[in-house]
Amino acid sequence: MKKAYDPSQHPRKPLPRERETEDERLLQSFEELESIGRDSWRVFRIMGEFVEGFEEMSHIGIGVSIFGSARTTPDDPMYQKCAETARRIGEAGFSIITGGGPGMMEAANMGAQAAGVPSVGCNIELPFEQESNPYLDHSIDFRYFFVRKTMFVKYACAFVIFPGGFGTMDELFEALTLIQTSKVRNFPVVLVGTDYWRGLVDWIRDRMLEEGKIADVDMDLMLVTDDPGEVADHIEKRYEAMVAEGRGRLRRRKSD
Repeated sequence: MKKAYDPSQHPRKPLPRERETEDERLLQSFEELESIGRDSWRVFRIMGEFVEGFEEMSHIGIGVSIFGSARTTPDDPMYQKCAETARRIGEAGFSIITGGGPGMMEAANMGAQAAGVPSVGCNIELPFEQESNPYLDHSIDFRYFFVRKTMFVKYACAFVIFPGGFGTMDELFEALTLIQTSKVRNFPVVLVGTDYWRGLVDWIRDRMLEEGKIADVDMDLMLVTDDPGEVADHIEKRYEAMVAEGRGRLRRRKSD
């Protein structure tokens, strides 16, 4: 029988704050009129970050973005499953994109290098230092979350979501919203870890769907599995369908 979660055994540790970030400065509310001028000039910095991101990411080929907790350790079985999943996705010809940090991101980038495909990390400025993991071929730094999140979607043909916290949930529901509103099409979202995701999926079905907040077809936007091979096969089949419809471009495989 699975042991019940005991919050007292997992005390919440406050994150260290070392500096103010660009995101924080942007989102601060000021009543002074002079702040309008500062925000207007900040647009050029944001534009420059988009340009740099587009230039750097345009060379990686067709990618798959993989998300999950930065707190996962290498001795966690899910860490190993993430590395295996990324390797299989890479062997199918896709680059691997992560947030560039530790935990699940590190595992995914390690799997990408094992497959011999581009291993990309989109790092974000945080109020505390976070080192990039050692398995990156391409490391790109971003100041603004919304610029970075654009790269995760624009240069990927699928999202793979491993167990994680608030940041992982943010990426998951943003992807589902973009698909539901047809901002992106034929974009598979795969949740890996049936035990971890069961409660969330049940709640979506029993509350959101039952109360008419979403449609029946919305439940089909996610695949939940524990099998790395199924993840890779699902993404490959969906991408080939998109190519057949004329809305995707053929990727360069490792053997090309």
